[in-house]
Amino acid sequence: MILQRHLVFLLYSFCGIASKVGATTKTKVKGLSGQFPLTQNVTVTEGGTANMTCRVEYNDQTSLQWSNPAQQTLFFGDKKALRDNRIELVRASWAELTISISDISLSDEGQYTCSLFTMPVKTTKAFLTVLGVPERPEITGFTKPAMEGDEITLICTTSGSKPAAHIRWFRNDKEVTGTKEVNATGKSFTVKSTLQLQVDQSDDGVAYTCSVEHVSLSSNPYQVTEVLEVHYAPHVEISHSVIIPQEGQYFKLECVSKGNPLPEPVLWSKDGGELPDVERMIVEGRELTITSLNKTDNGTYRCEASNYLGTSGAEYVLFVYDPNAPGQQDPDHALIGGVVAVVVFITLCLIIALGRYLARHKGTYLTHEAKGSEDAPDADTAIINAEGNHAAEEKKEYFI
Repeated sequence: MILQRHLVFLLYSFCGIASKVGATTKTKVKGLSGQFPLTQNVTVTEGGTANMTCRVEYNDQTSLQWSNPAQQTLFFGDKKALRDNRIELVRASWAELTISISDISLSDEGQYTCSLFTMPVKTTKAFLTVLGVPERPEITGFTKPAMEGDEITLICTTSGSKPAAHIRWFRNDKEVTGTKEVNATGKSFTVKSTLQLQVDQSDDGVAYTCSVEHVSLSSNPYQVTEVLEVHYAPHVEISHSVIIPQEGQYFKLECVSKGNPLPEPVLWSKDGGELPDVERMIVEGRELTITSLNKTDNGTYRCEASNYLGTSGAEYVLFVYDPNAPGQQDPDHALIGGVVAVVVFITLCLIIALGRYLARHKGTYLTHEAKGSEDAPDADTAIINAEGNHAAEEKKEYFI
């Protein structure tokens, strides 16, 4: 009995020791598999701040270390190793080492290494991507002013972008296509886009906008605008205030001129000479006003406008109507009367044509009953003939 109890005790002891050893072995295996540094790639805009984080799931109090692309140690645990005021410790523990690099430049880009000092040392890489912010664009190549018909060139340039920026052109609000050129400058790029166009007076005052788009700018592109100035010769037209001028009326002529530079002043003349009545014919700027029209104002009025590129003129023939004179009725009334006369004439023609048509096709309207009674000697015979015809065929109506 004593021997049996002793054997049971030894068996339980052995099982306990075996269980403990097995548990210890599992813990060591789990620890070994979790002791591996984990990192993530980081993208940051030039001038910004990058946070570099290295984590370990299971750590048996082994130190973590960050190194830069030149393999210089930045931090070993919570100890700073590189004298760079831009690099700061964010968090340090056995499970995590996080550092920050402020005022990032393109030269900071590259592979950073996190090391876990086990035996052997375990490392993992994190790539720091730096986006180069493009400089604000400039438009060059255009000298103001241009002359109508000139070939001009607009060049939009932006430098310092990484990756290369994208340039778009707009004529007012409508997009136009330019020629793109990309050149590498160290780690960044210089981008140019060129527009070539032949200008005319329709381009005067038109806004050409260069828009620079880049991932670092999000949805807020850089823009610069150039407003074209195109010089061209004058073009003149005359507008008048009254369609049918009559004696005694107030009458105004306006010399509407276009040109760049704006043609000033405008010159008024009548029948090739000066204005004959300066008291009634008043010139103010581009307008010629006749305060009270009379027959002596009839004639050809001319305005001229000039700039350094040329001269343009336009003429207006004035005829003053006498509202009281016979035969000079209001043309509006005359027009209405003419229309009424034409309508009456056409109506009469239609009536006459219809009457002649009816007269030509005039005939006697008969039925078969009537036809049967034409040759009957008396009424009884006519009725009998009509009944016979009705029995022979259906009644029909026709023209003879």
